[in-house]
Amino acid sequence: MTVTRIVSNIKAVDPAAAKAFYGNIFGLEQLMDMGWITTFGSPTPAPVQISIASEGGSGTPVPDLSIEVDNLDEILQRLQAAGIPLDYGPENEPWGVRRFYVRDPFGKLLNVLTHTPDQ
Repeated sequence: MTVTRIVSNIKAVDPAAAKAFYGNIFGLEQLMDMGWITTFGSPTPAPVQISIASEGGSGTPVPDLSIEVDNLDEILQRLQAAGIPLDYGPENEPWGVRRFYVRDPFGKLLNVLTHTPDQ
């Protein structure tokens, strides 16, 4: 038996509000929209992973989601253009990632990261 996918579900009164954030900021493709649920994803497969943590590292709270990107500066620029403030960072962490925290429209804390070239 192999786990082939893990899906994160976020409760929202208006799921359509996710399009501006997850679609426009992160460039995720809207894969499904049934009104009561909308799903965003990437056309490239990603590894199945789930993390269990007592803290978020560097004394930060545990984020609800972690999103790894290939161009952190581009995401930062999109957030700034949209007037969306950061909760933490950007910081170069000692374990080899550059990251920041931001809240999505539903209040979920996101850890947005990229691995530094040394890692």
